Amino acid sequence: MTHRAELTLGLAAIGLELSSAQLDLLEGYLGLLAKWNQTYNLTAIREEERMVSYHLLDSLTLVPHLAGGSRLLDVGSGGGMPGIPAAIARPDLQVVLLDANHKKTTFLRQAAIELKLSNVEVITGRVEAYQPEQKFDRITSRAFSELSEFVKLSRHLLAEQGQFVAMKGVYPYEEIAQLPADMAVAEVLPLSVPGLDAERHLVRVVAR
Repeated sequence: MTHRAELTLGLAAIGLELSSAQLDLLEGYLGLLAKWNQTYNLTAIREEERMVSYHLLDSLTLVPHLAGGSRLLDVGSGGGMPGIPAAIARPDLQVVLLDANHKKTTFLRQAAIELKLSNVEVITGRVEAYQPEQKFDRITSRAFSELSEFVKLSRHLLAEQGQFVAMKGVYPYEEIAQLPADMAVAEVLPLSVPGLDAERHLVRVVAR
């Protein structure tokens, strides 16, 4: 099966409808990720065919849960997941990719330039030191840290009425128990990622 066919089937399963141009961008991003990964070690997944489910489709399961937001921060973005696929799927969304690793942000900037993603901004730095002019409606993370640490370090970046939407593997009972007292879990949703035989959950956290 071609990458595009796998993407198309996966998107139908997720319930996302993207244009042919958006599919082109996702394929372009996949190619860049595979190419740069050879020297920059952006992801442990080496095979391009596995990247479709592990990275693209997994990241895109976040998109239906971003309604109501106009600014998204991807903390510890690494190779751009889930921020770049989300930015491609939601061109109306302003997406900031934040990572402390210079090599990774070099890749992210190049990807944003080559794919002409005008709604993407890349920041090199630590999340606790980041002080943007405008806060974020939605803050996400896919592999940054434990939930409590993620929330504590990026709490100052959350807009009023904003939400954390953390992407996790198995149901994070212990991580939820460690959340700061002034933060509450609004919901934990099981996610089904086409082609990925692993538990995935989205945790939505809000201020009490």
